[in-house]
Amino acid sequence: MDDSCLGVDLAKLSQYGPRGFKGRARFDCRAGASVEVMSDDARENGNRDKAHTDEAALSARLQRLGEGLGQARERRGPPSDDNTGGDRAATASGYARGFRLSSELVAGVLVGAGLGWLIDRLFGISPWGFIVFLLLGFVAGVLNVMRSAGVVPGPRLNGDAGSRK
Repeated sequence: MDDSCLGVDLAKLSQYGPRGFKGRARFDCRAGASVEVMSDDARENGNRDKAHTDEAALSARLQRLGEGLGQARERRGPPSDDNTGGDRAATASGYARGFRLSSELVAGVLVGAGLGWLIDRLFGISPWGFIVFLLLGFVAGVLNVMRSAGVVPGPRLNGDAGSRK
C-alpha cells in the first residue's frame, strides 16, 4: 500500500485504529476523482453507450432550460434602474429605523442601570436600586421603541393634557 496516496506522514498505517489493524485490503487513490471513476465503471460494465446518452439528455435539458429562461427575460423586458434605486433606499431606510429603535431600547436599559447603580452607591441599598431602576429602564426603553414605531402615541405638549379625544 502506498501511504503517499493517503496523505499520512507516518511510517506505518497500523498506528491508526485498534490493535491488529492492518489497514484496508484495497485502496485506490482515484476514489476521490468521481468523474473518472464513474466513466471507468461504465466502460468496465459495457455501458459505454448509456453514459453518452445520459450526457446527451442532460445537454438537451440544459439547452431547453436556457431557451426558456431567455424567453422569460424577453417577455419581462429590460431591467429598469429606477426600481433598484428604490429598493436600495427602502433597505437603507429600514436599516436606519431598526438601528434607531434598537439604540433607544439599549439606551433606556443603560440609563436605568446607571441610575440604579448610583442610587445603590449613594444610599447603600445594593442591589435593590440597581434591580428596580434596571427594570424601569427596560420599561422606558420599550415605551420609547413603541412610540418611535408609531404603536403608542407620544406625549402631547400642547397644554391641554387633561382633555383626551
